[in-house]
Amino acid sequence: MSVEPEPNTGPHSLPAPRLGILPMIIFGSRWLQLPLYLGLIVAQCVYIALFLKELWHLSWHALDLTEQQIMMSVLALIDVVMISNLLVMVIVGGYETFVSRLDLQGHPDEPEWLGHVNASVLKIKLAMAIIGISSIALLRTFIEAGNLGSSRAGFTETGVMWQVLIHITFIVSALGIAYVDKLSDSGMRRHAE
Repeated sequence: MSVEPEPNTGPHSLPAPRLGILPMIIFGSRWLQLPLYLGLIVAQCVYIALFLKELWHLSWHALDLTEQQIMMSVLALIDVVMISNLLVMVIVGGYETFVSRLDLQGHPDEPEWLGHVNASVLKIKLAMAIIGISSIALLRTFIEAGNLGSSRAGFTETGVMWQVLIHITFIVSALGIAYVDKLSDSGMRRHAE
């Protein structure tokens, strides 16, 4: 007795529509982004190596460093982690949004934010991550501000001013993105009604 498999009733059970050659090429072109995401995974590996190097340096020289130097090293580690988080958001969120679904099917390690990621959410999360990274860089600058004007200073007053202005620009840009997204979302809701 042979048993026929039950028809697939999942979300992917509908037969794929036949596409013409041009739409098939255009639709398939999204896969050209795959090498870019794989390249970002390699960049993530580079950041892991940088993190381990910074951690080794901090651990090896901890007894010789001042409190300020330890704080600067810890901020450098946090900076690497935040950039790594940004890479994960771009790799996973970008792939899911622009290339293909990951179909994790409720995997226990699935990030909470991935279930509702779209281009708008991804833009806002990226903007917030960039602000966080900029904040760490600015905090490092402010910690070293006591050296400003001395030969030991790694920056000038003008450099600090530009860092602050760039940070403010990131904040204003993120607010603008969130505002436009909110307007777009409420406009789409009104249109749906």
